Amino acid sequence: MKNFIYDIPTKLYFGKNQIEHLPNLINEFGKKVLLTYGGGSIKRNGLYDTILALLPECEMIELAGIEPNPRIETVRKGAELCKTHDIDVVLAVGGGSTIDASKVMAAAAKFDGDPWELVKQPDLIQDALPLIDVLTLSATGTEMNASGVITNFATKEKIGTRSYHMYPYASICDPTYTFSVSKHQTAAGTADIMSHTFEIYFSHEEEVFIQDRLAEGILNACIHYLPIALQEPENYDARANLMWASTLALNGLTSFGKGGPWTCHPIEHVLSAYYDITHAVGLAILTPRWMAYILNDQTVERFAMYAEKVWNIPSAGDPYAAARLAIDKTYQFFLDAGLPMTLPEVGITSDEFFDEMATAAASRLENAYVPLNKNDVVNILQACMEPKAM
Repeated sequence: MKNFIYDIPTKLYFGKNQIEHLPNLINEFGKKVLLTYGGGSIKRNGLYDTILALLPECEMIELAGIEPNPRIETVRKGAELCKTHDIDVVLAVGGGSTIDASKVMAAAAKFDGDPWELVKQPDLIQDALPLIDVLTLSATGTEMNASGVITNFATKEKIGTRSYHMYPYASICDPTYTFSVSKHQTAAGTADIMSHTFEIYFSHEEEVFIQDRLAEGILNACIHYLPIALQEPENYDARANLMWASTLALNGLTSFGKGGPWTCHPIEHVLSAYYDITHAVGLAILTPRWMAYILNDQTVERFAMYAEKVWNIPSAGDPYAAARLAIDKTYQFFLDAGLPMTLPEVGITSDEFFDEMATAAASRLENAYVPLNKNDVVNILQACMEPKAM
């Protein structure tokens, strides 16, 4: 196990009615608030009115319409609002896209240059406005980490940036706010949770027993509770377990002591930058194909462990058979959840840009769990064009 520093400064308020803490949290910083949110679901479900009622003395500057793949233009707009109105605190209400964008806005508010510089060069982030978020979607784990992913469609780049200054000061995680999330978004969010876990779980680091068992528990929770949440959208236990799984999957607890570049995320980021598809759906499509592609004598032992610990598939005697069955079950799980599982289903009907995209992705995969070159990435993308053979 590698050395690590454990330091997660975010205060997490988890459970029903934790929104009651919001006034005291905001008042720690001031009265001028930048309220950020996405497409307006918080107005339909009443959360917007609740927040305004809790903060009657605050001057609220609003930035609505943050995109599912948040754009640098939106970040620039938010940073400018912070500077123009001398904002004291950013309040992000929504899912990962809203919170990611708000993190970079908060950092850009303390930066004299263009916010895209902070995405490309995280070391430039030296300060940020305090950020408080109210989570409405179980997916990215951004509510308790220091990362944010921003898209620049002009340059066809989707890049994650990270800084300790971007940790949320506090996150309010009330599972009841996810009751109204659609089946599609619930399934996609769970695919995102699982993908984060896979990216960390599949590594060569030895003797990381605790991290591996935590990861397997998160995956088991997703497999158990997603079908329940899809059938019973207001099942509190299902929603609560998925929300906590989202946080644990990417707050560092499964990755401390481990390391190494991710694989499916860099490939999907290129897909999103070119085609603006839903991030988590792209991950669901890519993941089983990537798993099948990298299964070999060096990886089969870990895949067999995944089969046994997550899918209860005995691996003794024939680890390859167990591994292949686990990969098939992963694919089928996403399919049964109603997610698109081929690229044509999300509007990518041609391989016209595969070489170009693969070149961009492969530059970040030289030291991945299984290193991939441009041809490997093209092969994986080609496999995503057709349903997976079972």
